Amino acid sequence: MASQKKRIVPLWRNKKIVPIVLQIIFVLVMGTLLWILIHNTRIGLNRMGIQFGFDFLNLRAGFNINEAMIDYGTNDPYGRAILVGIVSTLRVSFFGIILATIIGVVVGIAKMSNNWLLSKVASIYIDIFRNTPLLLQIFILNFAVFLPLPVIQEAIKVGPFYLSNRGAVIPWFSGNENTWIWLILIVIYLVISISIFNFLMKKEIEEGKNIHPFLSAFSTFAFLSIITFFIIGVGPVSVIIPDHTGTAVTGGASLTTPFLSVLLALTIFASTYIAEIVRGGIQAVPKGQTEATKALGFKSATAMRLVIFPQAIRIIIPQMTSQYLNIIKNSSLAMAVGFQEIVGVGNTVMNQSGRTLEVIIIMISVYLFFSLTTSLFMNYFNKKFQLVER
Repeated sequence: MASQKKRIVPLWRNKKIVPIVLQIIFVLVMGTLLWILIHNTRIGLNRMGIQFGFDFLNLRAGFNINEAMIDYGTNDPYGRAILVGIVSTLRVSFFGIILATIIGVVVGIAKMSNNWLLSKVASIYIDIFRNTPLLLQIFILNFAVFLPLPVIQEAIKVGPFYLSNRGAVIPWFSGNENTWIWLILIVIYLVISISIFNFLMKKEIEEGKNIHPFLSAFSTFAFLSIITFFIIGVGPVSVIIPDHTGTAVTGGASLTTPFLSVLLALTIFASTYIAEIVRGGIQAVPKGQTEATKALGFKSATAMRLVIFPQAIRIIIPQMTSQYLNIIKNSSLAMAVGFQEIVGVGNTVMNQSGRTLEVIIIMISVYLFFSLTTSLFMNYFNKKFQLVER
């Protein structure tokens, strides 16, 4: 019997070739549109006599920045000024993410508490600040909370902190010659403590007995640190306590009114959404898990720490990413109260140099870089917490 001829599939129906061809067409179309956009932009700029380039970054800035985390003066170039704005954006976003996460988790769990008063306070907190525009919260904190405070000569002392209409002065740290040695030892002690925690946690789960893994790990870290302190003779850093001289506050770290207004507003606003994400993630855990912990005699706090929250975090992390990105992007509202982050500095550079397009490209690139970096980190973190299916 003659062998049957192999059936030939037409190219337009080939499941391997068609997707590749479509992707090539898509890339060509998008590349053509991008080239047309760039070409038309260059023609328009040439007609208006405007040059495109980033050589202006080397020109003298000539303007002052009130709150710079790195060395900056009016004689520095525009590039240095923009770098100061980038650092300020990173500063307020970084601390905003940390504080919003802590407050959001606490408020989210508090809203589910059996304590009626605690649950209602958490609900009121969420309802008020989540339904109020962020810009309005920044204005209220800046103009109604911090600016009405006494002048610096009559600064209010709250413990080691000083509050005035200029902002707050808080204790800060100063390194010494043994700081690097301490950093290396602290990393080693953390690795040892985490190893102890993981070992005891695994043993606790296997035996079903509470052997306090966190307390044991923390005690190990504290014991090693204390022994090191007595051997070296000094701590890793020196704490500088602010002191009021009568006309000013010296020492410590100064946090200006605009920075505090923006940081607290971002923290409070984002924490309300994070609280709801945490509450939703916990409630998404099957009720059978909670009932099982009660049947095994777990306390509510222990059940939340060991059983409920580790499962809820798999649901929480993807949604938290969006809130972190919102904190980074919403930091641009800081220019409304005079805090000079990348947008505030960028607007000044645009007005002085006339290089609007170039500065806008820089600002877009900065936010894109911060957002993509945050997304990559959170995606990695999310992957580590996902269940591995066999």
